[in-house]
Amino acid sequence: MLSKIDLTQGGITGTLLRFTLPMIIGSLLQQCYNIADTLIVGQCLGSGALAAVGSAYTLMVFLISILLGLSMGSGTVFSLQYGAGRTDALRRSIYVSALLIGTVTLILNIAVFVWIHPILRLLQIPEDIYGMMYDYLWIIFWGIGFTFIYNFYAALLRAIGDAVTPLWFLAVSVVLNIGLDLFFILQLGWGIKGAAIATVAAQGVSALGIMGYAYVKYPELRLHRNDLHFDRHCLKEITSFSALTCVQQSVMNLGILMIQGLVNSFGTVVMAAFAAAIKIDSFAYMPVQEFGNAFSTFIAQNFGARKEERICKGVKSALITTILFSLVISILVFLFAQPLMLIFVRPHETEILNSGISYLRIEGAFYCGIGILFLLYGYYRAIRMPGMSVVLTVVSLGTRVALSYWLAGIPAIGVTGIWWSIPIGWFIADIIGIGYYKYRKSSQTIEFK
Repeated sequence: MLSKIDLTQGGITGTLLRFTLPMIIGSLLQQCYNIADTLIVGQCLGSGALAAVGSAYTLMVFLISILLGLSMGSGTVFSLQYGAGRTDALRRSIYVSALLIGTVTLILNIAVFVWIHPILRLLQIPEDIYGMMYDYLWIIFWGIGFTFIYNFYAALLRAIGDAVTPLWFLAVSVVLNIGLDLFFILQLGWGIKGAAIATVAAQGVSALGIMGYAYVKYPELRLHRNDLHFDRHCLKEITSFSALTCVQQSVMNLGILMIQGLVNSFGTVVMAAFAAAIKIDSFAYMPVQEFGNAFSTFIAQNFGARKEERICKGVKSALITTILFSLVISILVFLFAQPLMLIFVRPHETEILNSGISYLRIEGAFYCGIGILFLLYGYYRAIRMPGMSVVLTVVSLGTRVALSYWLAGIPAIGVTGIWWSIPIGWFIADIIGIGYYKYRKSSQTIEFK
């Protein structure tokens, strides 16, 4: 496997892209877990099962976002310490972070099993798919521990410049997931339960694989006996970054979950269209999301190394790269909206197709907005201002949810109002984030803490 990349040295654009590429591929592969379920379920089991898996995916993303936020926040701390050359502090942070996120994972897992029925009723799940969605989620959340392990170690390895290893383990597990999907659904006839079992098994492979690899490959990250204690300063730093990043991720996905509930109120047809379209949507802007995460690691390492000029150059390079890529993806999604929907939906299901195409052509035209927003999230998180990332998330999601419920209630607009509210929320948050960046830059240089 490739060696680590030092983000504090060398050309900026080339280094960023080399570091980002495996992260993008890995994240796209991770999306394939649910994409495979959606595609196979939609084509083999019909629109009802498609709506169930799609709506379940939105709930899964919201709950798992808590773990992702904690891992991302911890990863920022890991990057800062690695950039500053503080290996002992890094190992102590690994221990504290693992205990913190592991405890949250256990609590979350228990909560889901206890309150799964009230959650499904809150989401206004139609009776005709309620049973399928319950069966799918019940199995999926038995694997939440694997989700924690994989994302924790992926964040750790990326923080020290190794973005390739997570990709390899994901690639193996995605192939396994797809193979098991086909076997359980088509050969054994297990239906939607088979899709869930396949996903959990594949996640287990990636989680245990990356954990074992990190232990063998990076002995400097192995915990020593004197690392196994609570350092209050370390706990405070981890909690500060992780809690705010967790809040950011949770707020983001809570807004999406609230929109899912509104979408559900329009019936199974719109639910199925949204389920298919959001997979395409997530796949399309995932590269800029991962570029934002890589950019955050770049900023954090250079912030730890106190390289202010390199940070400023990195901001300009990342902004140009994101805008150009987003424009290309927007054009492709707009032009090929119908063929993309046909991947998940049968040709004769014209109502679902038309609704999904409308979503993609409205939101897909404005990926530039979310691309810039991901950069802003990463930047503020890396310079020890994660609270600003939370503010931008609240603005973006608050605008989106408020507009969705208002516009969808107007008969002449209906569900189309939900689609339009999303890019509007992105751009309002962008304006605030860029404005604050320029204000800080004009008033002072970067304050290293």
